[in-house]
Amino acid sequence: MWKDFFYFSKGERRAVLLLSVLLFVLIAALLLWPVKREEESWPGKQEDIARIENFLAGIHTLEEKKNLVYSHDKSEKKKVILEPFDPNTADSIRLSELGLPAFIVRNLLKYRKAGGKFRTADDFSKIYGLSVEKYKELKPYIQISEAFWRKQDTLLVVKKEKSDTVVVYKYPEGMLVELNAADTVELKKIPGIGSAIAGKIVAYRDRLGGFYDISQLTEVEYVTQDMLKWFKIGDMPVRRINANKVGLDILRAHPYMNFYQAKVIIEYRRKKGKLKSLSQLSLYEEFTEKDLERLSHYLAFD
Repeated sequence: MWKDFFYFSKGERRAVLLLSVLLFVLIAALLLWPVKREEESWPGKQEDIARIENFLAGIHTLEEKKNLVYSHDKSEKKKVILEPFDPNTADSIRLSELGLPAFIVRNLLKYRKAGGKFRTADDFSKIYGLSVEKYKELKPYIQISEAFWRKQDTLLVVKKEKSDTVVVYKYPEGMLVELNAADTVELKKIPGIGSAIAGKIVAYRDRLGGFYDISQLTEVEYVTQDMLKWFKIGDMPVRRINANKVGLDILRAHPYMNFYQAKVIIEYRRKKGKLKSLSQLSLYEEFTEKDLERLSHYLAFD
């Protein structure tokens, strides 16, 4: 009897088959519709995707270049060049190439600016902040120029003042001292020069900007002609004054220039412009031929 419920005629079977096909098509359409709708709602999708990909690729390339430059700079900063150097004359760039930190380079330059000198390699180890390991690494490359060598004290003078014995070390005959580099300690080792004369020599040298000739020492009070044989002029250049830039006070403070000469230079600059050479001052009665010759070593006209 149950077969009566599942019996279909030929026409009914065709209708059922047709409905099944339509149902399958409807389900397939529903499944595929979201993709199609997304594609239709975004015109030029492929072009936009390509532009985005190109943009991201460009950013990636820039990052790679940045990392490459950074790594290159980093490697350059860490590069250490161990070659012979003189701590008395090496500039900040050379000192940095040796692997010295910036603060140690500054300490060293301040020490030199204050008049400090490195007489031996061991003196270099006393720079504040320099580690023992770094000093041992650099010691084989330290070469002190002859002008800065610590000279051997072979002459000993013993003086007795009342109950006290004063020991004074003096250089032997024939020793030559670098006039523009010697400090008061070294100057006092020259026979005949004590603390007072040594101080006057250094003070006058600072006012001048350095000596260009040994005979200039006779301009220092209490310095005699006999003392000149102990000195030599090395390669250290004298300090020049820019005559076109400094003011009246700086010009007149130089030992070879008085107030009236300094005023002539100031007035010349005001009326005629910059000076190009000392010959332009030769027509002024304030300047003698000797004045111009001496000043030629200390004035610049940049």
